[in-house]
Amino acid sequence: MEDFEPKIIAFLCKWCTYAGADLAGVSRLKFSPNAVPIKVMCSGRVDPSFILDAFAKGADGVLVGGCHPGDCHYAQGNYKTLRRVKLLKMLLKDMGLEEERLRLEWISASEGNKFREVVNDMVVKIKEIGPSPLKMEE
Repeated sequence: MEDFEPKIIAFLCKWCTYAGADLAGVSRLKFSPNAVPIKVMCSGRVDPSFILDAFAKGADGVLVGGCHPGDCHYAQGNYKTLRRVKLLKMLLKDMGLEEERLRLEWISASEGNKFREVVNDMVVKIKEIGPSPLKMEE
């Protein structure tokens, strides 16, 4: 398990978290390459089936990043995401997955350093709990 490198699918809001990730990159902040970013128009656009599909296809973790509450470009998208993630965490627990595998973070376009910290912290925590039990044998 020492060689385990978690695969994290990151659904990032175009307006805030994706821009924060971009800022981290152009600022040359070092962060783990384990997160695969997927740009979405709004965190509220992340359907729960996207997250379940990511786990079913071998993701060890899923990060959903959106605008801070009150800053959503679509007014209510991040509130919808918050409700969905809470329900999904309960569902994941029933499926035998640790709730730490799904993380929701509010990261603005000016928070490149926060993006770096969140990704690095998530990689460390998932390394501690190990590969997803849903991952197919390779």
